Amino acid sequence: MIVLNEDHLLRLLREYVTYYPDDRTHLTLGKDTPVQRDIEPACKGATILVLPRVGGLHHRYTRKAA
Repeated sequence: MIVLNEDHLLRLLREYVTYYPDDRTHLTLGKDTPVQRDIEPACKGATILVLPRVGGLHHRYTRKAA
């Protein structure tokens, strides 16, 4: 990623600070995140939504019921 200016860098750092505990999985936590979230049950016909994180470098996936 190319940082364009100081404001861009600060925005990316804020996004990463949010991404790391909320979305990034850790092997030592059994592939869970430090801030635990509920496991989404599988739903037939559900649509997978892609939520870009840290300027699109990382993604979080969630289900939307049909």
